[in-house]
Amino acid sequence: MTATSNPFDAARDLADAPRVGGRQRPRDAATLILTRPGPAGPEVLMGRRAAGHVFMASKWVFPGGRVERTDPSAAFATDLAAADALRLARELAPRRARALALAAVRETFEETGLLLAEPAPPASVAGPWREFRAVGALPDLAALRYIARAITPPGRTRRFDARFFMADASALLYPEPTAGSGELDEIAWLPLVQARAVDLPAITRFVLGEVAERLSQPNRPLPFVRMVRGKHVIEHQD
Repeated sequence: MTATSNPFDAARDLADAPRVGGRQRPRDAATLILTRPGPAGPEVLMGRRAAGHVFMASKWVFPGGRVERTDPSAAFATDLAAADALRLARELAPRRARALALAAVRETFEETGLLLAEPAPPASVAGPWREFRAVGALPDLAALRYIARAITPPGRTRRFDARFFMADASALLYPEPTAGSGELDEIAWLPLVQARAVDLPAITRFVLGEVAERLSQPNRPLPFVRMVRGKHVIEHQD
């Protein structure tokens, strides 16, 4: 594992999530980055967070959210690929690792209506997976690639230990998003070049660059972004 220098704009990072003091333990969260070919080059699915949010209001982000208590026991159609499961196993237990992948798929469905899934008989379950299972689908975890990890700096209004997953849109049951839950007030497929021009959190901008590189170098080392002694540090893991 190697560390590299800080690529972030400190002022932008502080504006994304201003310090509020106190200590909060980061909560596990997961994000899904969907890509597809487009007429102007690769496109990525992004959404703009509603203006009323306490955390990253009006910013363009990837779909995602925190792990819920039902995610570790949720059913799935296919499991994580061996290489991705191995990378996650270096950080946490296999059941928790799978829960992160499941959370990324579930949150994407909730926020955009998109299903990274295989068809399955509709099922009646309680909790956050109720609507996903009711439409007749089970998560396709084999379509995911684990590409980055980042921990929100200390003292922020919200702190997450976020894992970023990437998948090709060809694995979706349906190609276009719907309105979703309303957490994102706009959802769009953006060309990578255009995506970098919208109002982004610092970490989202960094991960977009990682996505662009990974499209041509799928086996590049995985970056882990965190703050150490007041400075952002990136460690890379093979």
